[in-house]
Amino acid sequence: MAWLADHLVRHRARGGQASNALVVVTHDRWFLDAVATLTWEVVDGRVEQYEGGYAAYVLAKAERERVARVTAERRDNLLRKELAWLRRGAPARTSKPKFRIEAANALIENEPPPRDEVELVRFATTRLGKDVIDVIDGSLVVPPSPTDVGAGRSGRVLLDHVTWRLAPGERVGIVGVNGAGKSTLLSVVAGRTPLTSGKRKEGITVEIGYLTQEVRELEALAERRVIDAVEEVRATTVLGGKEVSASQLAKRLGFSGGRQQTRVGDLSGGERRRLQMLRILMAEPNVLLLDEPTNDLDIETLTSMEDVLDGWAGTLLVVSHDRYLLERMCDRQVALLGDGKILDLVGGVEQYLELRKHHLEAQAAFERQGAAAKGVDATSLAADDGAGAGAGGRVVSAAEEREARKTVARIERQLAKVADREAKLHDELAAAASDYGKAAEINVKLQAV
Repeated sequence: MAWLADHLVRHRARGGQASNALVVVTHDRWFLDAVATLTWEVVDGRVEQYEGGYAAYVLAKAERERVARVTAERRDNLLRKELAWLRRGAPARTSKPKFRIEAANALIENEPPPRDEVELVRFATTRLGKDVIDVIDGSLVVPPSPTDVGAGRSGRVLLDHVTWRLAPGERVGIVGVNGAGKSTLLSVVAGRTPLTSGKRKEGITVEIGYLTQEVRELEALAERRVIDAVEEVRATTVLGGKEVSASQLAKRLGFSGGRQQTRVGDLSGGERRRLQMLRILMAEPNVLLLDEPTNDLDIETLTSMEDVLDGWAGTLLVVSHDRYLLERMCDRQVALLGDGKILDLVGGVEQYLELRKHHLEAQAAFERQGAAAKGVDATSLAADDGAGAGAGGRVVSAAEEREARKTVARIERQLAKVADREAKLHDELAAAASDYGKAAEINVKLQAV
């Protein structure tokens, strides 16, 4: 997503050509901020136009609705909360809009932060105690697929002697490329996937709510009404210190009075996702695991879901590629980079993207180095990689394959040493957080690594 946004912005700016236009339909709010200079909202049979991306849209919409005074109090509150969060974020978010924003700022003059973190942690500690879920010296090796076995490859190491302790009220976003093991890590935390070695320890008061990417669990409820499927779990729950009925929570997550009477089997994909979330929240978990919660959800529903979770007291883990959601809902991010470790991202998603960039550059350099040593052009090597005897690919001899495997093994050992050094420097940087001079010195070493 980051690459595509950068590509589109550079392409559109090239030569200032008016022909380089772009129209995008997306629920990804970070992407809208990155690429859009105008935002069109399709609402009530009209198309409303706003200057700038999503942040500009929120500012302008809040101002328009303040002047018009036509929005219900609940939605107005949601917009003010969203606006307050955006204005506290990076200044770049508000650099695009050209309209006057003083009136919009007046809307949030007395608006508190989206979450009272101290109060939520206090509630979470009361509900959970000091022990939540610990993974201690945990390793997880995924068995090799038939293709891997045929190629002589062993199982893949997703976790390598990892120790990770979750605290009461902690809100963590998990990032990584597809296949890095994010969903598997959630499954390990949930206790559904056993570790190959090490130990998983769970507090005695822990109640887990687990939103998977599957919606098959709703198939058994196909003939039930939405409100019945929710009340089957519980009739009322507590959010933000207030008692909320099943119907009220359903309305907050986009099920109006009429839609609450709809058969579950007639729901769209996005509505099923919302119903899953509703049933989980009504069960009153104190540890919430969300695997790609934004699938099939529109921006309005995402905003409502974030608002509901702002008042939820417990430990939250979110796996998502939605950068806006991660920054909005989570207080810290961790990354899976394929080295079997869980890396704490002090700099958030931006740091993750930098690490990925350096990792890919290092890989390319190693490949060029290996190709040069063998007298093989790196471009042709890349073209042949994985092609085998397929269309356009030359046949690789057994000797060449053996040599390539040795090269890969050597590179992997070198990368492992680099990763270990990087992890140690991250630990040193965290320990030296209060010593600016030492932290700066360690940061220079880290950049070099």
